[in-house]
Amino acid sequence: MTGSNERPLNFLVGRRAGETAVQTRERLLAAAADVFAERGYDGTRVADIAAAAGVSNGALYAHFGSKAELLVTALRAHGQRQLSDLVTADPGRPITKSLLAVGRGLRRGRESRGYLIVEALVAARRDKDVAGPMRELTAERADWLTGLMRTAQAGGEIDAALSPAALGHFCLLLAMGSALVTPDLHGIGDAEWADLLTRITTALAPPGTAAQPATAAQSATSKEG
Repeated sequence: MTGSNERPLNFLVGRRAGETAVQTRERLLAAAADVFAERGYDGTRVADIAAAAGVSNGALYAHFGSKAELLVTALRAHGQRQLSDLVTADPGRPITKSLLAVGRGLRRGRESRGYLIVEALVAARRDKDVAGPMRELTAERADWLTGLMRTAQAGGEIDAALSPAALGHFCLLLAMGSALVTPDLHGIGDAEWADLLTRITTALAPPGTAAQPATAAQSATSKEG
């Protein structure tokens, strides 16, 4: 086929010269994360994501079957994973310290992609095509957190009498809730939040294994004296 309508095969499949199918898929997911974060799930069309990625609609559908699949897969790829990144980067670090480090940052603002979880949760309540994959993703994250709590219990960081599943669920609620209650809606001071998290972490320790740490406010008072 020749003439003015002839187009290279790379255009038809949405792949740039020298780009692999995996790279094209990653480019589509990055574009989806940005567009969903900016316009929301309901305000985003598949064509918007294809245009942002520089491919045709047909090329996008060669990789993803629906807008719902794009949303949940983009969340998997580009959603915040601060805790898992910390654990992976430093596996010898006490888990409770990693929890505290991530917890202290929950009340602060996050980059736009960090709010993909909000779009996914809202969409899951209205769209059954999103609800199913989101249940699976939430279950996976809860299972991972439960396993992390078991590891902390085995290491003597957390009371073994506590339910690791309940602890994992608590962490999941904190992470997801922090994306919904943003600092512009309700904010508190860093020291207040850190003191609360420290107190909670101390309460989770096995009985008699850890002294009550001083809160940030108490430390400041002792220095003044």
